[in-house]
Amino acid sequence: MKFRAIIFDMDGTIVDSNHIWQRVTKELILDKMQDVSPEIIQEIEHKIKGLALHASCNIIKEVMGLEHNLEDLIKEKKQRALDLYKGELTFIDGFKNFHERVKNENLQVSIATNADDHTLAASVEKLKLKELFGMHIYNITHVNNKHKPAPDLYLHAAKQLKIDPKDCVAIEDSHHGVKAALDAGMFCIGINTGKNRDKLKGSHFIIDHYDEINLKRLLKKQEE
Repeated sequence: MKFRAIIFDMDGTIVDSNHIWQRVTKELILDKMQDVSPEIIQEIEHKIKGLALHASCNIIKEVMGLEHNLEDLIKEKKQRALDLYKGELTFIDGFKNFHERVKNENLQVSIATNADDHTLAASVEKLKLKELFGMHIYNITHVNNKHKPAPDLYLHAAKQLKIDPKDCVAIEDSHHGVKAALDAGMFCIGINTGKNRDKLKGSHFIIDHYDEINLKRLLKKQEE
């Protein structure tokens, strides 16, 4: 059989939100500890790339040794991001054209994201994602909050599409996401929107822009 579906991560893969999360992470850190070094900020950004909100805030708390309540940190970071989502959220360059090519090949599509309900809802509303994905938009709520790198989200999306995971392509922009897709048994394409190919190691191949994906060649290669 050939690939029958493409399952997308969301932040950094469909929506251009990495700059938003980097900004709110830095603002949150500096709000809690003004004299923190650039190296610590960089370490935190590296560790939380691709993680869900709860896990990312837990790392911030641990690395910085903060006594702040974890739930308060989550709430604050989420609100900072939501405020920016309303005005600054856009699609990743090339995604809309690629999505059109995918549909022209009669492939099914889905979203599998670590986003929580609030940031997912903000993305869906701002960018009209239901017009592109229908009801096949899944986040950690659908899998009892088991976030990537666990494969549960990808397995859930494939199950809802009624397609075997091995017949699915996942597109990811983070190490945690790549691991989740591979552990789900999917073919994984890493998109280097974060400008760090090392974070995408393990992907079957890595691209810098959607235009680099030759769908016809990819589908033909699997049939051979």
